[in-house]
Amino acid sequence: MNLPLSSQQRVEAALAAKGINIDIKVFPAGTRTAADAAAAIGCQVAEIAKSIVLRAVSSDRVVVVVASGSNRVDERKLAQLLGEPLARADADFVRRKTGFAIGGVAPVGHLEAPLLLLDQDLLQYEHVWAAAGTSDSVFRLTPAELQLLTDAPLADIKQENKA
Repeated sequence: MNLPLSSQQRVEAALAAKGINIDIKVFPAGTRTAADAAAAIGCQVAEIAKSIVLRAVSSDRVVVVVASGSNRVDERKLAQLLGEPLARADADFVRRKTGFAIGGVAPVGHLEAPLLLLDQDLLQYEHVWAAAGTSDSVFRLTPAELQLLTDAPLADIKQENKA
């Protein structure tokens, strides 16, 4: 009998399938938010590749935006880019569609293939840190590895500050 993979095991399997050998780091204090992760790791918040989960209203499809931890995602800009209205995903939707709890959504290993976009601002960093399937685990990779891993297009998703 095959037991279902845990959240972290799905991430490890997705990494292995792409030939990316990465160590997953666990921080008992938690890495649930970009600020928590940056504090635990000792990096800038902007170097956290946070996964924001949205729901495409018309199709009920899961949309995952992997954004720089310092950026707010502009939902209107994204909806225009995707040609479909978007809504914030609740915890049940996130768990059901991705298999992860909020605060541990990885860029890979989802239960249902998401519509995935990468924040173009991540490219300015040598390395970024992404959730590894739990609210206390992360892994480090280059933006190029993140692109290879996700096969996701880059997009301008950042909400501009209004003066």
